[in-house]
Amino acid sequence: MSDDRFLCLSAGEVRPGRVPLPPAFAVKAATEDTEGRFSLLEVALARDIPRHTHHVADECIYVLDGELGVDFDDRTFTATAGMFVLLPHGIPHALRCVSDPPPRMLQISSPGGWECYLRDLFEAGPSVLTDGVLDPVKINPIAARYDIRYEER
Repeated sequence: MSDDRFLCLSAGEVRPGRVPLPPAFAVKAATEDTEGRFSLLEVALARDIPRHTHHVADECIYVLDGELGVDFDDRTFTATAGMFVLLPHGIPHALRCVSDPPPRMLQISSPGGWECYLRDLFEAGPSVLTDGVLDPVKINPIAARYDIRYEER
């Protein structure tokens, strides 16, 4: 076993990237760290994520604190601390903040790439917002590069 990919982060430490992400998105294992197999982020979900579909990546969420609203296909439920959610690719879903403070969770995407998408999204800045809210029409050109599609209303 090779130790050239060994990674040990101190408390609060994050993996660097070409664009710094807000503290709410702490990259713990980047896609390049795992040879593309997955990415791992610690996320504090302060803003709702609109309904979307990952066409390639499976998304795994483990709730650390708070309550996370999950809309999956035609179901809605609340995931609380200690709960795990697997969101398989190809199924529409949305994530909502339903607690104060916002839910904090570990998010694994497999294959990796979620943090790369987030960097592109944050690099775009307010151009992806309408009235301070994520706008699916504006997000989709960026999301398409990562095989993600947001539902446009």
